[in-house]
Amino acid sequence: MVGDLEEPPYEVLSMHDGFEVRRYASTVQARVRRSTADGRGNSGGFRRVAGYIFGGNDRGQRIAMTAPVHLWEDADEALLAFTMPSAHALADLPTPRDSGVHLLEVEPHTVAVLAFSGLSRPSKVARLEADLRALVAQAGLVVCGPARLAIYDNPNTTLPFQRRNEIHLPVDHRGG
Repeated sequence: MVGDLEEPPYEVLSMHDGFEVRRYASTVQARVRRSTADGRGNSGGFRRVAGYIFGGNDRGQRIAMTAPVHLWEDADEALLAFTMPSAHALADLPTPRDSGVHLLEVEPHTVAVLAFSGLSRPSKVARLEADLRALVAQAGLVVCGPARLAIYDNPNTTLPFQRRNEIHLPVDHRGG
């Protein structure tokens, strides 16, 4: 996916052994609840949001793809999101035809980030998330939200060792 794709802007606030802390600017996302019950898992959610940016909206407008795709679980729901290109404000975006695709403004936020390559299987992501949580606690940072998996490369066309993935863990960062 990456190549020349736009990524959300951020500032590196601090570097730690094994992770960095980033402050992301405000963005607009297209989100969908994803289901694993239908057997399609992440691909079903991806197709729904991709449908929106490839013209599945009230204007038939195509919207540029960005990276990464974010996946996470919050309370009892699993979510998938694309960040909209920075040229688009929320009010300027077309309305999705799929009522399950929601557009929303994401406020600036701070995350601890652990980068990794290879496959992003659930067991690997869970292990790396636990590692990141331990590193964050050691650094004296406070977690303030669910972890998100950020996938930058197309898993169907990018060799595993070339894939760029990250775990984003929201933290309350006060200069540390």
